[in-house]
Amino acid sequence: MRIVFATLITIILSIFSAPGQTFDSSGRIVDDGRFAAATKQVNQFFRRFNAEESKEGDVRYNPGDEKYHDLALRKSFINILFDNETSGISNELKREFISHVTSETYPQYLNFHGGDWFAELNTVFTYNGKRQDVVLFLKLQPQGLGYEWVIDNVNFPPFTAVFDKPKGDEKKFLHPLSHELGFMNLRKAIVDNPKPESYTPDGFQPDYLTLFLYEIKSNRLKFETVKDTKFHFFQIDKWYFELGQFNRPGFNTGWLIANLMKLEEGDKEIILNYIYDRD
Repeated sequence: MRIVFATLITIILSIFSAPGQTFDSSGRIVDDGRFAAATKQVNQFFRRFNAEESKEGDVRYNPGDEKYHDLALRKSFINILFDNETSGISNELKREFISHVTSETYPQYLNFHGGDWFAELNTVFTYNGKRQDVVLFLKLQPQGLGYEWVIDNVNFPPFTAVFDKPKGDEKKFLHPLSHELGFMNLRKAIVDNPKPESYTPDGFQPDYLTLFLYEIKSNRLKFETVKDTKFHFFQIDKWYFELGQFNRPGFNTGWLIANLMKLEEGDKEIILNYIYDRD
């Protein structure tokens, strides 16, 4: 079943006559007075990261334009795309990341349709008459001549609490000779055992998305609102970053990099398990 998430609500921030920010000789972030606005939209974050618009944000650069993917412009833009107030990302790590993506021999860019990035929505639903937080994960997929956002995964504690497959000696099982009895013991196993997931194969993972859709269709789970949205990026080789929205006074506002990590072998799967809250 394919569920299309019709729209993502983007909160447009007020435009400030904001200077940019860069590093001084001592490694501190300083304003340089060159940039006219906060990064107000996710699409603008892509354009600034790739140097595909002017400093003032009023001119788009396309392939063939003199400033398109300009190295100096990219470095200036990326410098101001970090949350400098609450994230705690070190200047050293920022410099290493900027150097990596703006390499003259192997520059790396973000591609809106390139995969390896997805949205995390903190939402509120009413479940059996009680307001509950539900985390939805959305990804882009091709659709016709364009693309669409689709719900790819869901994290809802009432669902995860139901499925708790026992392990080791605590796990009940069907005797290997059960077939000789016509599987008559299956009735006792399912009726008397409160954990029927005990009789599933090794590696069984509940399909919470199907359960989520079933509860919606059964009218027990009702959508209320989206509280906030963030994005997870794995597009840059050997790096991960989280994009969040910061609506606050000052110049360091809008869509900014809130978390940044350099990846070693196996780190991507660890981070994904953490994001999806998987055991």
